[in-house]
Amino acid sequence: MKEFHQYAIIGGMPEVIKSFIESNDLTILPEIYESIWASYKSDVAKYSKGSVSTKVLNHIINTAPFYLDERIKFQNFGNSNYKSREVGEAFRDLTSAKVIQLIYPTTSTDFPAIPDLKKSPRLQILDTGLVNYTLKIAPDLILNEDLSESYKGSLLPHIITQEVISLQTFKSELPNFWVREKSQSTAELALILNHKNILIPIEFRSGKTGTLRSLHEFIDRSKHPYGVRMYGGEFSVIKSKTPKGKEYYLMNLPYYWGTKIHQYVEFLIANYK
Repeated sequence: MKEFHQYAIIGGMPEVIKSFIESNDLTILPEIYESIWASYKSDVAKYSKGSVSTKVLNHIINTAPFYLDERIKFQNFGNSNYKSREVGEAFRDLTSAKVIQLIYPTTSTDFPAIPDLKKSPRLQILDTGLVNYTLKIAPDLILNEDLSESYKGSLLPHIITQEVISLQTFKSELPNFWVREKSQSTAELALILNHKNILIPIEFRSGKTGTLRSLHEFIDRSKHPYGVRMYGGEFSVIKSKTPKGKEYYLMNLPYYWGTKIHQYVEFLIANYK
């Protein structure tokens, strides 16, 4: 857990890692982060389709990390006067460049997950270390023993989503999050895992299993009895029940196993029927 927290603070950019290994000094890293961001900003001309687009791209790069904890709208993004079409085009360019990617929700509970492009997306930034630098939250993370509540609960899902994306070696599909939006109640899960021919709901929350309302909403609508909670505790699999009475198996998985999530889900399905 200590090693993963260090990774969560520093991120995965090679130059940053190399400098930290050689110096073991976090105080020298901000200059490198700034240099990396500056290089991306100077490269926006490669994705730009005109002077307005360049301004919009720069604005998005400068402000996107501050919206990590919420779903976004294109119109006037980041308290700007830019129109939805301009912002949308810029985001699509940055998504293609894998600098800042749009993660769309799905309402599916059965495979395949069909993204709803009419609903508001979330943002996935290239590297968590760059996010921490922009938000100035690295000092707080050093003192934090559990990432589940860091930056309004959005930092841990961002890291795990980043790791799930990194596991795709033969394709470049982006993962989805799950929503159920009705006038009387809403539910949202930060990540849905495509595993073979089923969708696995993943919750990021510490505390009692009875508080997993959105996960229970998904489980009640799903044809399978499996859910995953990634948290700052020990590994376990427990048989639980939703408030509506459906029995299911909940795998409590330490969040440092993000890159092993498929292996652990395979274990869950193979051993708990």
